[in-house]
Amino acid sequence: MSDQKPNIVAYLKPWCGWSNGVRAIMDKYSLEYEDRDIINDPVQRMEMIQKSGQELSPCVEINGHMLPDVSGEEVEAWMIENKVVTPNDAETAVPTNSACTDEEHERMAAGMPPQVGTIEFIAPDQEKEG
Repeated sequence: MSDQKPNIVAYLKPWCGWSNGVRAIMDKYSLEYEDRDIINDPVQRMEMIQKSGQELSPCVEINGHMLPDVSGEEVEAWMIENKVVTPNDAETAVPTNSACTDEEHERMAAGMPPQVGTIEFIAPDQEKEG
C-alpha cells in the first residue's frame, strides 16, 4: 500500500442509501475526499455524467479511476484490491450496500430531507410523568 493519500472525488446525493454507504466507507478508512452534491449542484452532476459516461450514482473517482454507479461495499472492495487501503474490521454507522427506502425516495422527490426521527416539545411548566 502506498503511503501517499489517495485523491478521491465522490459524486453523491445528499440523502441516499447508496451515497451514505460510500460516505461510511470513507469514514471507516479515515479517508479525505471531496463530497460533490449532484442534486443541488447541476455542474457537479454534469461533470459526473461526462466522466462516468452514465447518469446513475454514486460515482467515485479514485486517483483518476472512475467507479460508476457503485455501492460503498464495491468501493471498499476496489480500494482493497488496488491497495489503496488495508482491510479493517471496523463497523460502519450505516449499511454500505443499501438503497433508499420508498419513503426516503418520496421525501426526496418532494424536495424534503429524509425523516430521521421525531422531536417532542414539552412546555417549561409541563411535568413529565414517570
